[in-house]
Amino acid sequence: MPASRTPRRVASVIRLRPEHAERYRELHRAVPRPVRDALSRAHVTNYSIFLREDTLFAYYEYTGDDYDADMAAIAADPQTQHWWTLTDPCQRPLDSAQPGERWVTGEELFHLD
Repeated sequence: MPASRTPRRVASVIRLRPEHAERYRELHRAVPRPVRDALSRAHVTNYSIFLREDTLFAYYEYTGDDYDADMAAIAADPQTQHWWTLTDPCQRPLDSAQPGERWVTGEELFHLD
């Protein structure tokens, strides 16, 4: 049996526009199955989004072999693209985000397994 690989842990943040907070909550009460399936096909597991004040914090684990290709597959998925047309207006990237960057990845400083 092959050795199990430790998943890549990914954490990222973005701001929630307060005037869209209820809409964002509503959208996430029923994330469409095709969007969830695209994440699963791309080896994204244990995905959570948390909210504190106006900051959204996302965490997931990546279990695949080619992170960039899997993230590109998610971005190319038509259902996910449509989902983003609904969620993106609710969000505001952090000031530290690069042009075109939305969710900003955080640096892992500590992990207890």
